[in-house]
Amino acid sequence: MSFLDKLKTLQRRHAELSALLGQPETMADSEQFTRYSKEYSDLDPVVEAFNDFQNIETQKAEAEAMLAESESDQEMRQMAKDELEYLKDQVAEKWRHLQIMLLPKDPNENKNVILEIRAGTGGDEAGLFAGDLFRMYTRYAENHNWKIEILSSSPTALGGFKEVVAMLTGKGAFAALKFESGTHRVQRVPTTEAGGRIHTSACTVAILPEADEVDIKINEKEDLRIDVFRASGPGGQSVNTTDSAIRITHIPTGLVVICQDEKSQLKNKAQALKVLKARLYDQEQQALDDERSQERKGQVGSGDRSERIRTYNFPQNRMTDHRINLTLHKLDAIIQGDLTEMISALTTQNQADQLAQLGDL
Repeated sequence: MSFLDKLKTLQRRHAELSALLGQPETMADSEQFTRYSKEYSDLDPVVEAFNDFQNIETQKAEAEAMLAESESDQEMRQMAKDELEYLKDQVAEKWRHLQIMLLPKDPNENKNVILEIRAGTGGDEAGLFAGDLFRMYTRYAENHNWKIEILSSSPTALGGFKEVVAMLTGKGAFAALKFESGTHRVQRVPTTEAGGRIHTSACTVAILPEADEVDIKINEKEDLRIDVFRASGPGGQSVNTTDSAIRITHIPTGLVVICQDEKSQLKNKAQALKVLKARLYDQEQQALDDERSQERKGQVGSGDRSERIRTYNFPQNRMTDHRINLTLHKLDAIIQGDLTEMISALTTQNQADQLAQLGDL
């Protein structure tokens, strides 16, 4: 079925649903009415956009006819030409919009995010960079009125993080941040560097969709080993004086999650389970992506956590995203949470890659 045929089929189904929703027998069956209403609502924006496209196509045909009939009237001919050029652009723009609307939806699009940042190569400087990245994402989240909750953290003595795990809760969180997973590299002169030499260090970022109960089921008695111990902070100092830190080991996979930020065992356990489920769900998604590796070829990033995706060069105030060859000379704003231009470019490129995968529609 061609893309145009698919749109016409959806248009017919939309009209059919409209008629069905007006029938007394449908209204008498609440379950069927709810199902039809949802399908009608889901189709509504697509059909509205297709109707708009068809109207523009009709106007374009009329402009072409006017152009053909105005051989002797140069003023009318020029008006028809100008109108036709405008309408051609409109047709192309609305056609692309329709294609994007019918791209396969990411099932995780509307989920909350578990953000994990880990310092990599670079010692203390990597830890400081991890802190910078966490503040960058925190400010972006605040600008979108998302709730931010630290689930687990391992601070460094200089104010950075060896590791920090946080929950970002809000509309569109995963859709916005899903391309942030990978290795982030920083180039700058550390404050501890007396000679003014530029150092390079790195952190890894993982963006995990929060797993629902239906996504991941865990048999706590058989699948988990839960250890309780006393939390400790940077330099070995005690965070609190009770044995409230929790270590959960998922026996089938060997995954280990530690939470120690809360003073309550129950809270730490709940947070650790939340992170564990997200990591297990992510593993399942990665396995599916590996199976579809040919389909993913050429799309934004490989999804591999070790892939170097971005470089932050402080001396040049430059950020470069290596996956789409995007360079922005406003690192000072980006590190303060101004990620909109970068996220928009990544989303647009991903849509273009998906359209290319579908072939010539």
